[in-house]
Amino acid sequence: MTPGRLALYALPALPLALPTIPVAVLLPAHYADTLGLGLGATAAALGAARLLDVLSDPLVGMLSDRGGRFGRRKPWILAGALIAGIALLNLFSPPAGAGAAHLFGWSLALYLGWTMVQVPYQAWGAELAAGYHERARIAGAREAAGVVGLLLAGGVPALAAFLGWPATAGLAALAWATVALGAPAVAGLLWGVREAAPREAEHAAPELPHSAVWRGLLGNRPFLRLLAAWTVNGLATGVPATLFPFFVGSVLALGETAKGLFLLLYFLSAVAAVPLWLRLARRLEKHRTWCLAMILACAAFLWVPLLGPGDGAAFAVICLVTGAALGADLALPPAMQADVVDYGALKERGRPRAGLYFALWTMATKLALAAAVALALPAVGLFGFDPQADVQLPGALAALAVIYAGLPTVAKVAAVALVWGHPLTRRRHAAIRRRLDKHRSPEPP
Repeated sequence: MTPGRLALYALPALPLALPTIPVAVLLPAHYADTLGLGLGATAAALGAARLLDVLSDPLVGMLSDRGGRFGRRKPWILAGALIAGIALLNLFSPPAGAGAAHLFGWSLALYLGWTMVQVPYQAWGAELAAGYHERARIAGAREAAGVVGLLLAGGVPALAAFLGWPATAGLAALAWATVALGAPAVAGLLWGVREAAPREAEHAAPELPHSAVWRGLLGNRPFLRLLAAWTVNGLATGVPATLFPFFVGSVLALGETAKGLFLLLYFLSAVAAVPLWLRLARRLEKHRTWCLAMILACAAFLWVPLLGPGDGAAFAVICLVTGAALGADLALPPAMQADVVDYGALKERGRPRAGLYFALWTMATKLALAAAVALALPAVGLFGFDPQADVQLPGALAALAVIYAGLPTVAKVAAVALVWGHPLTRRRHAAIRRRLDKHRSPEPP
């Protein structure tokens, strides 16, 4: 894949990631506090929209696998981008008197639009190359662009605040910046990257009943093993993300500026480390390289309970190391997911279902992050930690530090145990590709 084509494919990940943190962190407070909707109504509206969003993932995946006259992936991405863009503008620039119905309706539209883009977009990346290492390169470029979007997410509201704009104007500016960056990025993707055409053998293969499709997917043991590891590792990422503000503010006794600097260091380290992990994966197997990265993160987390007030420099080193490990999380598991899609296609005699596989991948990500919040916050509360209290109960801060680092360490050890013996090595994947190519006719010019 040429560098220009790779850039056209990867760039939409930046505007896709740009509003994710503001939607998760700033939007609830904006509606509950600034607009006066209240915590209960805001939580109910967003929770209901999220529940329906999770149910849409497999449906979008299966429908995009079937395709139509204009292709399998491009129509979904175009429609989803339009829906998500309109919904984002309406959410971040609400009219006077906007209430729970407005929040629920446009949140549901935004989540649905994101799903319509993300699931086909990731599946398309798996179809752009068949090579074991080339897939890791494609996934790494896409996820690195997404991390850049996360970094920029804090820049737009900060610039608005620097200019003296109110918080509502900052959110509106973020929505318009997302649309302004997303429109040319999606247009470049749809115009400049050719969608992989289904082979003749795939057209000839009969469409299976839904029950048979799900039996085949559940019979794909490498996929189930990888999905379990990805879900557990998502929990390991979500717990420290949930507790990060409390840890920095209460344990390290540092302010908002330090939080921003730590996050910047963490994400920059992740982007910088992606090429290093890809190079190491060429010498080792992808799954073994990912395991090494998770072990490295565990080694860094072990030092967290020893930190106390003012230990910002030591925590910066931990952010640097764990951020570098995140680079492997971004690049390698999605490439491994593309490999298990090939194995599933071989079992189904040549009919690939990348959309459905990546839909379940996305669904597991959402559930893991939700579980992280559900576990982390009650756990620290059980030991007496109260973010509103001026003085914490004895042992509360120590418990916060242990949970902040201990739960991710246990989860990553479990993920390593699942991934270390991953059966789809470079050699076995090459054999699968050879057998798939025998079943398929040459691709038309």
